[in-house]
Amino acid sequence: MGITWLHDNALRLLENGTEFFPALETAIDGATREVFVETYIFANDATGHRIAAALSRAAARGVCVRLLVDGFGGRDFVEHLQAPLAEAGVNVQIYRREVAPLSLRRHRLRRLHRKIALVDGRIAFVGGINIISDLDEPSFAGPRLDYSVRIEGPLLQPIHATVTHVWQLVAWASFRRRQPVAFAPLPPPATPGGIEAGFLIRDNLRHRRDIEDAYLVAIAAARREIIVANAYFLPGRRFRQALLEARRRGVRVTLLTQGWTDHPLQQYATRALYGQFLAGGVRIFEYHRSHLHAKVAVVDERWATVGSSNIDPFSLLLAREANVFVRDPGFASHLQARLELAMASGAREISADAWERGPRLRRILNWAAYGLVRLMIGIAGYGNRH
Repeated sequence: MGITWLHDNALRLLENGTEFFPALETAIDGATREVFVETYIFANDATGHRIAAALSRAAARGVCVRLLVDGFGGRDFVEHLQAPLAEAGVNVQIYRREVAPLSLRRHRLRRLHRKIALVDGRIAFVGGINIISDLDEPSFAGPRLDYSVRIEGPLLQPIHATVTHVWQLVAWASFRRRQPVAFAPLPPPATPGGIEAGFLIRDNLRHRRDIEDAYLVAIAAARREIIVANAYFLPGRRFRQALLEARRRGVRVTLLTQGWTDHPLQQYATRALYGQFLAGGVRIFEYHRSHLHAKVAVVDERWATVGSSNIDPFSLLLAREANVFVRDPGFASHLQARLELAMASGAREISADAWERGPRLRRILNWAAYGLVRLMIGIAGYGNRH
């Protein structure tokens, strides 16, 4: 579909929960009409209780508060927080409630992985940060590395359209019949900044490849440098070849991946691709200071993206995702500086020589994990599409 670029937006990059949660709480506390929140995880921890309290305060003021939580990522939420929030007046819906934990059926893998908040149609947040403490691992030297963007301006119009649309879809599915849902009218867009930005989603109908294609267009146009920081990085053939072709053109290509992971199978599968990238001259860093949960990229210090979409089959073929794309040297340079600092202070570079000299058993295990992940996608019915 391509990106519709909208001008005159004000964007602020937020790194980690230390910057994101205070900004989100402040926006919710300032709401007068309507609050939407979509999230994959809403944890029963101090951060989850903090944001739940803000949503409850807004509902008590008469604000229409709508909270949509994924049924798989939000299992803890359903058990502990859903009922208290509903009692406080928050309208809560669960996206595809988890009922078959061991199933690999296609519909079960179609998750709501987006992280979006929209307040009064005048402030939005889009990124990769779940409602969960990013300081939940005392053994780590820092918080979980992740990003979100605070948005004002015309970009709020497509964001508002997608959150209201998905809310209505879930409402229809939940009640098995179409019931009207009243939404507050979107106020006229403010023009508080001069940043050009676009908003793309991934769904299973008209927007299946929009986010991936936007990446591929930017990579094909790169002339100097590409930095991709991605928590679960398992690109398909098109994406891999695009990065390697950029490197053959003389573009510097750097990947920042997880050193610590809560999903070892996917990490091993990612490492199966290291040899190909390293042989092609791509630099690879693994982040070890804490969990890397970011899904961001910068091209030529002019183009950038921040969002929820990983570069793996689960995000690119199955989940509902949302990314902001930015064409602005100031924003892109700022994100690149943050990534370079993260690599310098918390990552280790993987050298081609060291990787080739590594244990053969490690490579066998990595390729076995890669094959297993591909098999899981194939069982779900997507094996021939990527």
